[in-house]
Amino acid sequence: MDRDDHSASVISSAISTRTSDSGPVSVTPPSTTASRRRRSGTPTATKTFVLDTNVLLHDPACIHRFAENHICIPVDVLSELDRFKNEMTERGANAREVHRALMKIFSNKGASVTTGVPTDGGGSIRVAVYDPAEARKHASVQGFERIFHDLDKADHRILACTLWMSEQMSSPVILVSKDLNMQLKARAVGIECEDYLHDKVEPREVANFDIARVEISQHELQRFASSGCLTLPETRTVGMVVNDYALLIAGDKATMPAKLSANGEFVRLHHTPESIKVGQGRAIKPMNLGQACFLDALLDPEISLVTCYGMAGTGKTLLAVAAALQQVFNRTYHGLTVSRPIVAMGQTVGFLPGSLQEKMRPWLQPVYDALDLLMRPMEGMPQGPARKKNRFMPEPQQQIAAPAAPYDPLIQQGVIEIEALCYIRGRSIPDRFFIMDEAQQLTPLEAKTIVTRMSRGSKLVLVGDPAQIDNPYVDSRSNGLVYTRQRMRGQTFAAHVPLVKGERSPLAEAAARLL
Repeated sequence: MDRDDHSASVISSAISTRTSDSGPVSVTPPSTTASRRRRSGTPTATKTFVLDTNVLLHDPACIHRFAENHICIPVDVLSELDRFKNEMTERGANAREVHRALMKIFSNKGASVTTGVPTDGGGSIRVAVYDPAEARKHASVQGFERIFHDLDKADHRILACTLWMSEQMSSPVILVSKDLNMQLKARAVGIECEDYLHDKVEPREVANFDIARVEISQHELQRFASSGCLTLPETRTVGMVVNDYALLIAGDKATMPAKLSANGEFVRLHHTPESIKVGQGRAIKPMNLGQACFLDALLDPEISLVTCYGMAGTGKTLLAVAAALQQVFNRTYHGLTVSRPIVAMGQTVGFLPGSLQEKMRPWLQPVYDALDLLMRPMEGMPQGPARKKNRFMPEPQQQIAAPAAPYDPLIQQGVIEIEALCYIRGRSIPDRFFIMDEAQQLTPLEAKTIVTRMSRGSKLVLVGDPAQIDNPYVDSRSNGLVYTRQRMRGQTFAAHVPLVKGERSPLAEAAARLL
């Protein structure tokens, strides 16, 4: 048997037995104990959750979310937080928030940092100081150090601390981490590990991007077509909430789109126009059911928050900008504000020169493309391919001013505003149509910051594709877009529309589905 196999057998046997004064005692793994309690109907014992650094940086309020269970923070986690506290980023702000929250908890008279302080839910919170000399008395820790002998790494010390605590306690000890590699290491040495699930939506929330289908009779469809409303029993609308869109189906070809109103009845889409045209630009028509429902939500004055999922090429950004410009020109809103998270795909070209608008332009180029498409007049456009400039042409003839974009005056007047997320904290945004493009790159805390900036008379539209995430701190179930949709679901001022069919081109749609 080689060294690795021997070490693995040592740690495996050490985890299955616990030493005591009377000799080895058989121990049932915590997960097995918990499952037996659930099967027998007895209440599940409280657990001890060891929090990794990334959990605290992800949600500083997580220390209040474990109810009657106990929370343990290894002292090495505090050392890692200390590295980030001076950063002028969201991560740095979260690290400082954690420090303030812990100081408030442990500042009460008589409170002990290492013994623990009771929490409101009936549990406790404490800081654990890992003592290698004391921990090595346990065979499981000795086996752990044979596998992960590099204890200079904070991750390894946190794992060792968790294993040491599990040897001291009879109740389950669970490591909570958002680091997938950390979870794999923990499971490799027999440590029970979980992801932080408080702000994660259920898998079904992001599994289906289609609009609901509701089967009705021919008579009910005729009544809906004539009256514009239809009431159905709750058993036929299970899972639907206010402002959810549906396709009413009666037979093979008889269908009509509808929206579930606040009083529980289906109503027609009153706000979907045949087309949208801004100034002298081209007309934009909804090309499918999803786009028609999306336009209805964008143009409904009673809806102030719209979330939209859709793969590339489904028209999310174009329709949002078109609806915004039409309402700004009709003076429903005082202006349009657009923003986007600054998260690059792959390597970047480095720092960008110029003003804020010039720095943001590469990130917001899809929005500029939509503005140009919607506002540039169709007539008078140059015919044929563009010719390259002759580099031997005399200098005075080369310097021909490029024509201004049709939206440039609106930007100069402040009607169209480019907002950088790093400057949005503390703002109050009234009477504006706010579009957050690529919202799936947001963290839940960033999404909350944006939503809470909206004042009376404003409308917020969050669009994105949960399948296209470049932010390393979120995934398809924990990003700000799906988090906002799940938490705001059922509010009378909120609506959600999924877009499935791509309209950019057959090639783009096939690529989005197959690649």
